[in-house]
Amino acid sequence: MTETSSVYSMCGMCAVRCPIRVEVENGRVTWIEGSPHVPGIEGALCAKGSAGLAFEYDSERPQQPLIRDGARGSGKWRKATWDEALDYIVEKLNAVKTQYGAKAIALADRSGPFTDLTKSFLKAIGSPNYFDHDDSCAKNVNMACQSLFGYGRGEIGYDFANAKHIVLLGRNIFESLQVKEVNMVLDGMEKGAKLTYVDIRATVTASKADKFLTIRPGTDYAFLLALIHEILKGRLYDVEYVTRYCTGLTELEQFVQPYTPEWAEAETGIPAYEITALAHEVSAAKPHVIFHGGWMLSRYIDSFYCSRALYILNALMGSVESRGGLIIAKGPKDAGAKGLNSLGKNMPEVADKIVDAAMPNKSLGTGHMVNLLKAIRTGEPYPIKAFFAYRFDPIASFPDPEAHRQVFDNLDLLVAIDVNYSDTAWYADVILPEATYLERSNILITQKGPKPGFAMRRQAMQPRYDSKPAWEIFTLLAQRMGAGDHMPWESIEEIWEYQLEGTGVKIGDFDAKGSVGLAKNPIMMPRDDIKFTTASGKIELVSEKMAKAGFASFVQYVSPKKPAAGSFRLTFGRTAVHAHAQSQNNIYLNEIIGENTLWLNAGEAEKLGIKNGDRVEVSADGYSGTIKAYVTPYIHPEAVFMLHGYGNEIPLKTRSFKKGLRDNLFQKGLLETVDPVGGGVAYMEAMVSVKKAQGGAA
Repeated sequence: MTETSSVYSMCGMCAVRCPIRVEVENGRVTWIEGSPHVPGIEGALCAKGSAGLAFEYDSERPQQPLIRDGARGSGKWRKATWDEALDYIVEKLNAVKTQYGAKAIALADRSGPFTDLTKSFLKAIGSPNYFDHDDSCAKNVNMACQSLFGYGRGEIGYDFANAKHIVLLGRNIFESLQVKEVNMVLDGMEKGAKLTYVDIRATVTASKADKFLTIRPGTDYAFLLALIHEILKGRLYDVEYVTRYCTGLTELEQFVQPYTPEWAEAETGIPAYEITALAHEVSAAKPHVIFHGGWMLSRYIDSFYCSRALYILNALMGSVESRGGLIIAKGPKDAGAKGLNSLGKNMPEVADKIVDAAMPNKSLGTGHMVNLLKAIRTGEPYPIKAFFAYRFDPIASFPDPEAHRQVFDNLDLLVAIDVNYSDTAWYADVILPEATYLERSNILITQKGPKPGFAMRRQAMQPRYDSKPAWEIFTLLAQRMGAGDHMPWESIEEIWEYQLEGTGVKIGDFDAKGSVGLAKNPIMMPRDDIKFTTASGKIELVSEKMAKAGFASFVQYVSPKKPAAGSFRLTFGRTAVHAHAQSQNNIYLNEIIGENTLWLNAGEAEKLGIKNGDRVEVSADGYSGTIKAYVTPYIHPEAVFMLHGYGNEIPLKTRSFKKGLRDNLFQKGLLETVDPVGGGVAYMEAMVSVKKAQGGAA
């Protein structure tokens, strides 16, 4: 007899975590689709989400705990039971704790809505050292957003569906995508919204835009300063809004005076008339205007100020907390409801400070992964000797993987908890296999936005291999370390009951849709009473937070260096098909894009005697690799481009093994090249030389 059921959950094929409906037949997942109950999703999935079944039934992923049985990175492992692996880890952790204190234990993850678990685990064992991947992604954006509004990047949403003009600067929204966001943009465009896109190459987003402007690499800040100059010069901003809510307008006006569109044309290659025209177009559409603050704005050394300029433009348009603009996310309290209880709510506070709090010359805020790596390498301001990488792969995602391995050699213990054989896992002392997103339940999460609510990832099938969900892994570790009183959980249902206590929401309320809404209608602050959480309570064009940290709110533009003849600025990005470096081995996704290519400007290729499809040699700082050339007129001549995540060197991932080339291998020394204010890694300050490889003709 066939037994079928539907489970509402959330996808785990990338960090977006779209809501899904899963069909289960006799204990096996047979179908996955986007949730039909969520506007903007309505059954849709991207390519990655659609390949979830292929991932679930793939054997080329960790199947049981593994303990290193050779040199780090040698690929020599011995299979272990969970008791063996956990006991091994805890013995090492207790030794570190005895010699250096609990603060010598650190953990980093992908961040996101589930981090209450990992933060609470560290709190339970007495460590302050929680970090995430954001230095490689949106840390500059987050810090810039906070400096102006008090709110972080994650507390600001975009009302694309009701916008009249959307401006994207390098935000390739149709390829580095969220399904709901893409559909909202398309809805807005169908209702008449204009889309202006600025980038160094013609992406899929460029093909959808009303206007695409090619910009010289590294000159985004120049373009934005000139745009602000025109808006202020012509009083094209929302005067009433800016007068009510902004501080520092006079200082901004004085600062941007030299940055005319004519000046910016010489820097960016974008005609002055296009900058002037855009200023008037967005002004006519205000306040229903969106300047996207940036997704992964860890690009150039001035990316923090680029992101800050983008948010300033939103402020000038009066679009913050406006329909068709930027919406400040609302939580349960705003809906008159009680929030979820934190797992760490009743735990004692950790006495020690996070390791980068005492570092000199630090960026805004703390929790910068780059600073953690410095502490592991130097032992200053205190040693870090044990590190957990939970569903996070710093060796693959940060510059200079060999430098990372050398840093990790200073650890007494490196543990990877993942569903994949990541590069960091391959270098670890222990690999703990997490159950896949179809095989596990997670802690409940709060979804902030105009209509806040709670959401659940619910297990749809039993694990196919000897893996465990994260809640159980961290609970077992805490209990073995004597912190069981803080994490006494025996089941995920017990955790859910604790989280929901006092909210009036029951576990069964999630059965119908996988989520529970707390507001029927969008919650918006009155136009004349918007609350900002800065020191002044206003939008701080001149930031008190930055001033206290010793940073200027505005800095002079510095023209980026031009590459020498035969050399190019190395750039990289995403595709809608893959999620960073984690999906190239998926049997379906690998078939669609099995290896990356090097985008090369057609004019520059002709000078070098390179034709489309030729194999070319890419070199920088003593390292060389080969890759197929994709010759096109649709990339700026100073740049080359490749998709991130290829060149896997783990032989167990047979479909992607040594296919394509890794961008971060050429970013030598860039562990130290970070945005000085935002703390994001400046990936695109690397230059490479390109020539036809021997025997490389197509």
